[in-house]
Amino acid sequence: MAEIARDYTIDELMVVTLARQFRNEDIVLNGTVSFIPVAAILLARATHAPGLTWVAGAVGVDAQPEPIIGNTLDPTMWKRCVMYLSQEHMWSYVHRGVLETFCIRGAQIDKYGNVNNTVIGDYARPRVRLPGSAGMGDMGSLDKRIFIWTTTHTPRTFVERVDFRSCAGYLEGGDSRERLGLKNGPQLVITNLCVMDFEPESKHMRLKSLHPGVTAEEVQVQTGFTLIIPKDVPQTEPPTVEEIRLLREVIDPYGMRRREFRGAPGRE
Repeated sequence: MAEIARDYTIDELMVVTLARQFRNEDIVLNGTVSFIPVAAILLARATHAPGLTWVAGAVGVDAQPEPIIGNTLDPTMWKRCVMYLSQEHMWSYVHRGVLETFCIRGAQIDKYGNVNNTVIGDYARPRVRLPGSAGMGDMGSLDKRIFIWTTTHTPRTFVERVDFRSCAGYLEGGDSRERLGLKNGPQLVITNLCVMDFEPESKHMRLKSLHPGVTAEEVQVQTGFTLIIPKDVPQTEPPTVEEIRLLREVIDPYGMRRREFRGAPGRE
């Protein structure tokens, strides 16, 4: 049995938890400012999923980069790839279901896993104009396995209803996604406080595990809708010593994953 790490941080726990969701047969691509997903992809390949195919930055197929040093769409992430994928062909593979696993972060996330990264407030007169959906709309509507992550688990992020649906989750809950012929959808939500999944019938977000030192009550206070909270919620499974070594020494020795947290160097 692998030795359990005793010394790890929340960013490392998030990376390891996400990495363990990836399968050996998965074909995964990443977007911009996705340090935690990219670190998780590389960790999965270095541990339990060596056959995972990663399309780095949606361009470099099966890339073998050096440690993460810049934006996750940076060409340095495409090093030693077997081929470059043109955007035309990349989207062709997305639409045909070949590229089927994607990670998403947004400014707002609601109880059914719908994600907003377009506007806060009314679309015509928004209080805040956000970067936009980019490929999120396609990914949410084309049967992808979606993993949601955020390092800001607050009532501002987790809202009752998103102001704009940039990426379709389970829409209005229940079978509303299925009735439109959409398969898969959000699988898991990994935050700086906990891990959540979706209750199978209602598709309502449900607390799955708590990070060390966090209580279910604290998670509920930081969530803008009523969570489904089972009677017994376990602690999030800790990393192993080897997973932490790989992350710190090989995959992300410069700690780029921490740039996703408020107050991190370079984000002031």
